[in-house]
Amino acid sequence: MIGRLNHVAIAVPDLAAAAAQYRGTLGAIVGPPQEEPDHGVTVVFITLPNTKIELLQPLGDASPLAGFLERNPGGGIHHICYEVEDILAARDHLKAAGARVLGTGEPKIGAHGKPVLFLHPKDFNGCLVELEQA
Repeated sequence: MIGRLNHVAIAVPDLAAAAAQYRGTLGAIVGPPQEEPDHGVTVVFITLPNTKIELLQPLGDASPLAGFLERNPGGGIHHICYEVEDILAARDHLKAAGARVLGTGEPKIGAHGKPVLFLHPKDFNGCLVELEQA
């Protein structure tokens, strides 16, 4: 059901500093900051030959990412994102298998302009999983 790895998301306390580190130290191709108010984050994408890295910083005090950074002040891996061909069929299959879909269960539009859903980390070995329709 899952397709290719779309990105690995890393929560960071300082988005500008993290982007500069990837650009300067690692020589990576770094995109511009992009606010995602529906998800409560600002993101920067690092383009790699085979996938992307998504740097995340909270957008506002109500950001769901704020709690993660309180527990991990230096940042850390927040989630992984897999592509699926049909996000609604994937959701229904996963729910039938006992996986918990976070939020209302209805896809939201993600940073790439495509529908996304998140799956509870307790159902996937402690890893928050994002599904993005390919």
